[in-house]
Amino acid sequence: MSMTGKYELVSHENFEPFMKAFGIQDDLIQKVLVAKIIYEIVQNGKDFKFKVTTGDNVLHNEFTIGKEAEIEILTGEKFKIVAQLEGGKLILQFKGIQTITELTGDILTIVMTKGDITGKRILKRI
Repeated sequence: MSMTGKYELVSHENFEPFMKAFGIQDDLIQKVLVAKIIYEIVQNGKDFKFKVTTGDNVLHNEFTIGKEAEIEILTGEKFKIVAQLEGGKLILQFKGIQTITELTGDILTIVMTKGDITGKRILKRI
């Protein structure tokens, strides 16, 4: 199933501890926790375009499954990744973090793990 669509954040689970483990500053964490967050995804086969709007901040990332690409995160840091697609789950790994993005019906779930800390974002198609 294609992940193409526009999604709005409806909830976080354990997200603040996850961001702290990732080394994100407290002031940015607080902004993220209260910001309106929208993900816009365009999937064309193995090609993905992500536009993530967090309040006033907008990130654009593009990558192709199985090919090295550079992504940028909210802090402005950039990382090399090789995205994988396994059983309909999009998997990215960078800086000791694994993210697994999965679409079930109209719900997009993003599970982020660093060591023994896991944070989750739940978004609904709009």
